[in-house]
Amino acid sequence: MKIAFADPPYPGQSAKHYAAHPDYAGEVDHYELCRTLRDIDGWVLKTASTTLPHVLDCIRAADLTDWRIMAWVKPFAAFKRNVPVAYAWEPVIVKPCRKPVVSGRMVMRDWLAEGITMKRGLSGAKPERVCHWLFECVGAEPDDELIDMFPGSGAVTRAWQTWQQQLHCLALSGEPT
Repeated sequence: MKIAFADPPYPGQSAKHYAAHPDYAGEVDHYELCRTLRDIDGWVLKTASTTLPHVLDCIRAADLTDWRIMAWVKPFAAFKRNVPVAYAWEPVIVKPCRKPVVSGRMVMRDWLAEGITMKRGLSGAKPERVCHWLFECVGAEPDDELIDMFPGSGAVTRAWQTWQQQLHCLALSGEPT
């Protein structure tokens, strides 16, 4: 199965956070991004709480189905001057490629509480635990193909590799995966 992990610059934030990045190519067209997801078996699409309505419009325009909204809750988040209510969660839209398996590896909820990453070289780099949770929610298996659509810091690809290694080690040990 092909699984896409799309963690693009959130609408309206590309120039502010990524203009100095070598892969910077301007604002992401989320309508086009959602159209490309039609040809993928399962996918993860991250956005911000403030841009969720726009991204949902893009998903509906692309006629994407069978997805659900989950939440990455950040117990520790960056607090900003003159912003009275902190941005301490992010919506994550997931379309599973297969039904996730209840395995005992982790408790499966539609939310995960995990702090933000610090000093990863790129704003928005995702923690490994968040990525592992999303691989489980999308119903991934170690032999699936992961397409990291916005590689940025490389954190998602590295998390995919550690997740695959963990499952491989469990299989070798004879423990249920």
